[in-house]
Amino acid sequence: MKIVHTIEDLRATLRPFSSPSLVPTMGNLHTGHLDLVRTAKPLGDVTVASIFVNRLQFAPHEDFDTYPRTLQADCDKLAAVGCDVVFAPSEKEMYPEPQGFKVQPPTELADILEGHFRPGFFTGVCTVVMKLFQCAFSEAKGPRHAVFGQKDYQQQMVIRRMVQQFALPVSIVSGDTERAPDGLALSSRNGYLSESERAEAVHLSLALRSLGREAMAAADGLARQLPALEARAMADLTARGWQPDYLTVRRRIDLQTPQAGDALVVLGAARLGKTRLIDNFEI
Repeated sequence: MKIVHTIEDLRATLRPFSSPSLVPTMGNLHTGHLDLVRTAKPLGDVTVASIFVNRLQFAPHEDFDTYPRTLQADCDKLAAVGCDVVFAPSEKEMYPEPQGFKVQPPTELADILEGHFRPGFFTGVCTVVMKLFQCAFSEAKGPRHAVFGQKDYQQQMVIRRMVQQFALPVSIVSGDTERAPDGLALSSRNGYLSESERAEAVHLSLALRSLGREAMAAADGLARQLPALEARAMADLTARGWQPDYLTVRRRIDLQTPQAGDALVVLGAARLGKTRLIDNFEI
């Protein structure tokens, strides 16, 4: 496995290949990330994982400075699952000057749910992903694939729309959410949890599953009953010591309020102590 730190070296390394597959990450890797690499491997003739903690998607009060940087351990894990290239640029390499040009996603998708509680988040995500695509795919002559985890459900939808509207020659592939045996979605931020918080953390996924069952039972009356169902789910989680941002049922196609007959997804974000967790289930 080759580790490169500059865009020039990445492009030179990938030049002999025609069909790269890319797994963008911020590092501090867990088995969910490694499964994304396993998904990416058969899609092309060279598999690239990027490791870059992107300042643009962090608000000033968020954990950019304390986000774990574990490059050596990450590279060891990636080598073990057959990753071919690790692209680990510095911030100066990715943003040699202030990034004045940014990708602004549409408000109806990017300013709801995660975007409502993390203003500017999806602008930062789209900007860095667009740049990573330019870095990894500029020399490609064949199919290009990028693999993203389904745990970041809204993020994946935003990126798919970006690729579609800019007519980018990239196929976005979804990787299933990896879960611990008790059902907790794996996340790099799970490492922030204390022992007692880790035991409690599974209740976010349990609350979402319960809300999903109630939504399905509501059937044709969902639109009328949904506000009360969501409010009760929020109250129940709050009573356990959480600070929920949202627990909601949306239609899968665009994350808007569902109507009868829509395919549904239930999504949630909540803070447990100082750690903010997200999860989702299609229902």
